[in-house]
Amino acid sequence: MAQQIRRVVTGHDENGTAVVIRDSVSEHILQRPNRPGVTLTNLWQVTKAPAQMETPDDPVDGDFVLHPPKNGSVFRTVQFDPEDPEVMAKLDGKAAFAEMGASANIVEGARHPFMHRTDSVDYAVILTGEIYMMMDDTEILLKAGDTVVQQGTNHAWSNRGTEPCIIAFVLVDAE
Repeated sequence: MAQQIRRVVTGHDENGTAVVIRDSVSEHILQRPNRPGVTLTNLWQVTKAPAQMETPDDPVDGDFVLHPPKNGSVFRTVQFDPEDPEVMAKLDGKAAFAEMGASANIVEGARHPFMHRTDSVDYAVILTGEIYMMMDDTEILLKAGDTVVQQGTNHAWSNRGTEPCIIAFVLVDAE
């Protein structure tokens, strides 16, 4: 079962005093049968830089897409449950990424069905568990507390352990 992520958002009241304007479990979650064992939770999104403050509406309402908006960014967590190699061998990465508007980002014929590349700079912090970051010819084991700066490279995430791994990501549009 995916961990629920509490989201606290600050702002200002009518007197300019700092206040909490949102405090609840994020409900902008994506789970799908084409990518079993993975839960994405969007926490915040901006559509331009510099970011607009005091956003009146929830900026993560709407379609759930992989990429950050053009000239924007997205803040999300992803929970990767342990993989079952037999199940993984039967999955269609292109179909799973199509559900997020990103079928063209899948690397065809790669050694993992979810190997992909995005046109973004992604900052990642491993919050819990451990996971392998697979690249074209290499892989590296990452553990809680480790960080990654992903600069538009081919990659996939593979949890070969026994516990869920949760990663916090900030994806920034890039050229």
